[in-house]
Amino acid sequence: MGLILLRYGELALKGRNRVAFLRQLRRNIRACLKENGLTGEVTSAGQRVYVETDRVEEALEPLSRVFGLASLSPVVEVERDIDAIVREAVRQAETAGVRPGVSFRVDARRADKTFPHISPEINRLAGGAIHEALHGDVDLSKAADVTIGVDVRAERAMIYRNVLRGPGGLPLGTEGRVVALISGGIDSPVAAWMMMKRGCAVIPLHFSQDEEDTAKALDNIEFLSHYSYGWRLRPTVLSHAEAVAPTLQRLYDLGEERWACIFCKRTLLQRAAALCEELGAHGIVMGDALGQVASQTLPNMEVISYGITKPILRPLIGMDKAEIVDLAQRIGTFETSTRSEHSCRFLPARPLTRGTVERMLEISRRLDEMEGQGT
Repeated sequence: MGLILLRYGELALKGRNRVAFLRQLRRNIRACLKENGLTGEVTSAGQRVYVETDRVEEALEPLSRVFGLASLSPVVEVERDIDAIVREAVRQAETAGVRPGVSFRVDARRADKTFPHISPEINRLAGGAIHEALHGDVDLSKAADVTIGVDVRAERAMIYRNVLRGPGGLPLGTEGRVVALISGGIDSPVAAWMMMKRGCAVIPLHFSQDEEDTAKALDNIEFLSHYSYGWRLRPTVLSHAEAVAPTLQRLYDLGEERWACIFCKRTLLQRAAALCEELGAHGIVMGDALGQVASQTLPNMEVISYGITKPILRPLIGMDKAEIVDLAQRIGTFETSTRSEHSCRFLPARPLTRGTVERMLEISRRLDEMEGQGT
């Protein structure tokens, strides 16, 4: 059986509720293994989580997508003895290709303060042995070609040479449920991913405008499912036209078509709030970035949000488009989001950019009167 060391980040800052967060993290790790056809034993001790499995290499990539994990490493466990640690460090360095012209460093962490050798001494002893055996170039900076890690804890000593980055954040499911509006575009799947990173279990809601747009949205939800260990993504798909067309038609009849985007967004948010009530969710996630399009100016977001009964979460609000694109590429949704262009058929020629709540309420009253008159 091989051993994988899993490190968590901000969970270490939690107080009395850390036990509950850690319990959920272990549960999600087990779900990750199961969903990828892997078996393994998941345990924790101190500020580390361990996975014992006979398929270490296959487990690394899916485990690197578990929210709450800062990083992970396949490790070799050795006796808590300095000679055993040094021998394995040399072996790991040789396997990593340390030789003349290849720089290396040793990064030791002595979490167990009863171990007789402090971290700098472990670095010196292991580094000296590696240099003597393999004649590699010592480089104490993080720019070294190879880093050999040593982690000495009360329960075990471990040597490793690879550190894989995890997504960080909080374990999925620790912060309740949210309804996420998912379109076929770039921004909304990234926004949903960011709220998943903060521990939210996402309920995807898509308003279908055409088959291609819906196909893109569902494909992106499938990508997000590769991060959603411990929570199954079950999308709700509704007709965009059925939701907004009656209101927007009356809006055009009033000669207020410039307000179309604002009333469209308000209608979608009202539907999302109703779904929150139905499914026990506590907020609504949108892919808005301040100033990106007409409906995302600050005055218009104030109008769009007015009277919505659930918190509206906009995790992309301070990001520019390049940052959003970079994150979409990293999580795997960018290619799907850009495989075809889509334009909303209700988009007016000159959408309003600076609406007011007072004017919106006046127009809403007139729309209600028209509906009451059957027009």
